[in-house]
Formats: sequence, C-alpha cells, structure tokens
Amino acid sequence: MNVWTPDISGEAGLPVLVYFYGGGNMAGDSSEPRYDGGALAAKGIVTLTVNYRLNVFGFLAHPELTQESPHHASGNYGYLDQAAALAWIQQNIAAFGGDPNRVTIAGESAGSSSVSAQMISPLAKNLIAGAIGSSGSLMGTLSPQPLAKAEQSGVAFATKVGATSLAELRALPAEKLLEATTNLWFTATIDGYFLPKSPTEIFEAGEQAQVPLLLGWNSEEMNYRWILGEAAPTRENYLKFLQDRFGESAEEALRYYPGETDEEVAESATDLAGDSFTGYSTWKWGDLHSQTGGHPVYRYLYARPRPPMTPEMGNAVAGLAGGVIKDAGEDLPKPPEPRGAVHSAEIEYAMGNLATNHVYAWTDDDYKLSELFQEYYANFVKKADPNGPGLPEWTPINNTIPNPVMYLDVESGLMRDKYRDRFLFLDRFFKSNPGE
Repeated sequence: MNVWTPDISGEAGLPVLVYFYGGGNMAGDSSEPRYDGGALAAKGIVTLTVNYRLNVFGFLAHPELTQESPHHASGNYGYLDQAAALAWIQQNIAAFGGDPNRVTIAGESAGSSSVSAQMISPLAKNLIAGAIGSSGSLMGTLSPQPLAKAEQSGVAFATKVGATSLAELRALPAEKLLEATTNLWFTATIDGYFLPKSPTEIFEAGEQAQVPLLLGWNSEEMNYRWILGEAAPTRENYLKFLQDRFGESAEEALRYYPGETDEEVAESATDLAGDSFTGYSTWKWGDLHSQTGGHPVYRYLYARPRPPMTPEMGNAVAGLAGGVIKDAGEDLPKPPEPRGAVHSAEIEYAMGNLATNHVYAWTDDDYKLSELFQEYYANFVKKADPNGPGLPEWTPINNTIPNPVMYLDVESGLMRDKYRDRFLFLDRFFKSNPGE
C-alpha cells in the first residue's frame, strides 16, 4: 500500500481516495508512475494505491482450497486483499490525516471491475462512501463464475502443470505456475463469501453499497481487430461476423452498428468491439445503480486521443492497456490508427501524471484536460459531486431519455446519451443468451 497525504497531523479529517490498478487480473502494480497519487493529494485528498494478488495466485479456485477454507470458498484472493486494505484504512487512515467515513474507491479496467466487486461484497460495501469506475464492471468485464465451474477450471489448471493435489500445486515453483497461465484468464468467483451471488442480482435488488457513483469509458476501448481479427473491415467480413456472433439477432445488430461501406464497417466494428469489451458492462453498472443505489450516478465519455509519440520512441507502437512495444519489427502488424481515446488512455490525465509519461508528446491541451479531469475527481471525492467553480456543469443520470453524459475532450461539456439504444440491444441479447 502507498499513501500520499497533504496533512499527517492525524486531525485533518480529509477525504480519502483508494485506487485499484488495472491489468486484467493478470498484471499491474501500484508502483507504476501513472498511478502516483501526489497530484491528487495536493488537492487536499489522502490518496492510496493498493497491491493485490494477481493471476493464478490471486484468482485460482480449487476444491481443496474451498475445503480448507473456514468460509468454504476459494478463488477471490485478489479481491480479499483489496477488502483487507479497506478494513485497514478504516482503522488507520486517521493517522495520515484521513477520515475513515469519507473513503472513495476508484479503478480502471480490472481495477474498475474491482470497484464494482467491492461495492457488492458484504466484506467491503459498508467501508466506502463513494465509488469511481473507469472502463469495466463485473457485469460483462471479467464476469464471475459459479464456484463449481471455477473449481473445475482450477483442477484443469492443476492437471496442466502435472499436479494431482493442492499439496503438489504448492510444491511447484511459482515461476512454473506463472508460465503455465499463458492464454488463460482468471476472474471472480461467486463463492458465497466475498461474492454471495451474481453482481446483476445484487444490483437489481439494491443490495450494493448505497453510495454516489461516477463512471464512464473511453471512445475507442478496442479497435475492430478485436472482433474481426486479421480479416479486413469489409461489409462481407463484417456481416459474417455479425451472423456468427448474434445469429437470429444479426439483422437487429446491423441496425445499431451499421456497415454499408468499408469506412462505416471500420467505425461500427470499432464501436461494437469497445462496447463488448468494457462499454456495455460499465453502462449496465451505472444504469442499475441509478435505479437502485439511492444516490446520484455521474457518467462520462472520454474522447481525447493520445498525441503522437515523441521522436525518441522510434518505431515503437502502442500496446493494450497503456503498454508500449519498443523496436517493433517489420513482422509486427501495425494496429489501426486510433479513432478516439483507447483503453486506459485516461489514467495519466485523471491522476495528474502526464509529465511522468515520456512516451507521448503532450501538449498544452492535454495538460488543460488533465487539470479538468483531476478537478472532477477531487470534487467527487470531497463532496460526492464532481461539480465546482469554473467547470462545465455535470448533471447526474436521471433515468429520462436522453440521459446526460459528460463528454471529456479538449472541448468538454454535457451531451445527450446517443448510444443508449446500442446498449439496450446488447442487454436484450445477453439476457436471451446467458453465457454469451
């Protein structure tokens, strides 16, 4: 755990922000410069980042792990680490100038899904006063499995590494276990302890933390390659994908994600990829919480593309989630040029850490947008409302059509929700096709 505080007197009673990093439950750590909490602490907030177990060490379920658990549960160890951090903060944050009754949790991608997880867990939901989510929730991103299914996956993994028992798994070198996780994903488990039932059921019943929520996603969470693969973005390839993906609903999907020309296909396939990756799950989170959470929900769409890389980066290309592939060879396929803000692009802006990222040639416009984003964050943490002097007015979701969405770019402002019909279509499809 890292703590930044503007006042260590122990008497300040300052609001607290706890940030969970992303990385698909597979990678990431709180020491990455983009998560540094110094800039937000300078705005009068005690800011923390928390490490949590990842990958096979953080999310493996197994029948023997369940059996030895006093709670008859396994698989959510990374989330349990986060919950333990929140419990520690309740007992100790006053010594760092923080108010334990004013703790807001935040995160991006898997960290955002973590925020949604802590909001619904009986271990943590009473330890927070607010939540911020960026690009993801357990309702579609890293969706949880039932315990029995997660245990089966754990047994299959053990078999893969040649272990027939938990004791044999524990006897293997950590490096060997980690190497065996290539192409595997670990997600949450409905274990009856940390997570008592499905996230959707909990939010529909209003059993989540009854706190204000600020959430949103980026305008290009994923490009068209995520759904089309190496196939060119042509109408023929796109219609084939829609038919394979949506079956009898393919024609309806085409109404919301049209593709008459190759250019329109590229745009719609990019939209559909982003919606499928994190957009829908984040929308679903905000939509349900606005109905049952008893507090305001503020929603944004982040649209600022990153500027070009600095000349020093040579022929490097951007990777997923903020990574960079240096010395990209001729054989490495170049990703399509971004059409908007890619996944994770907002982190340095919201946290005030553009200057520590030397990959991109930041401009004055980038720093102005970063300051705006920080002000919204800080205001929300301080008073459960992002609005403040000199900022574009941000109205919460009010369950009317169209809902308001804060558009964050060089020119920011409130706009009508133009995409609700897309998400309602996906919602109908997922309800009719569980497991999709």
